[in-house]
Amino acid sequence: MTMHTDQVDVTADIVTTLVKEQFPQWSGEEIRPLPAAGTVHAIFRIGTGLAARFPLRLADAAETLAVLEREARASAELARVSRFPVPEPVALGEPGEGYPMPWSVQTWLPGTVASDADPSGSDAFAEDLAAFIAALREAETCGRQFSGDNRGGVIADHDDWMTTCFEESEGLLDVPRLRRLWSRFRELPRTSADVMSHGDLIPGNVLVTGDRLTGVLDTGGFGPADPALDLVSAWHLLRPGPRDVLRRTLACDDLEWERGKAWAFEQAMGLVWYYVDSNPTMSLLGRRTLDRILESTR
Repeated sequence: MTMHTDQVDVTADIVTTLVKEQFPQWSGEEIRPLPAAGTVHAIFRIGTGLAARFPLRLADAAETLAVLEREARASAELARVSRFPVPEPVALGEPGEGYPMPWSVQTWLPGTVASDADPSGSDAFAEDLAAFIAALREAETCGRQFSGDNRGGVIADHDDWMTTCFEESEGLLDVPRLRRLWSRFRELPRTSADVMSHGDLIPGNVLVTGDRLTGVLDTGGFGPADPALDLVSAWHLLRPGPRDVLRRTLACDDLEWERGKAWAFEQAMGLVWYYVDSNPTMSLLGRRTLDRILESTR
């Protein structure tokens, strides 16, 4: 089952042809799909050192290229400030036979995604995660501010989306209770300036070895946002004890902590119903995050 009504099918044969035609220097490398629960890209290994990323949702080729170029610049910028390995941009591919949009190539990072090797009970992992977030916060915004309609700006701007989520979640979740919680979250005031943020610290974007953070993926959204945005990781990735370690290490006050919880709530609500049939891993992530948030508000 596809995840999106406008999803583009990408196969290893298509990728092999595109690589052979556009990047002959890699044509002898093995091409293999990466089993993943991601929702934005299909990812294929190229040999042992590279990964090709193909946007899943059909879009205008010129617009897609602009997005990929912007993501490449953001990824390169994040790589310069991160204390942990992150993928670095290598090349941009063009539309070709079997695939109608531009695509990207980046370096491959070893490790296991946190959704497969759960580090949620590790204080050391929480300290690593805090160090990563702190390094991003210390990076210069260069006068840039949050722009866009995704998470990271004004919480209440997401009312329409949340209305949709509540309606679609009837029969799946305790919607009356969740509506009451959102009514409180949406009123949380913003009191601090934007900082540089990863923007999507969910288990599928975090690499671990043992119980330590060893890399961070999906860095193309690096940019200025609410300082609380990267605190979604506290709820997506951590149990109560390590969650407290993250909070103490980052010295979060009550308001910032609650705003981070609000952003995690907004994200989790969309995951549960949208992917309930097409991507059970993402749907279960949303449920688990909501359970953690509800447990913390009793």
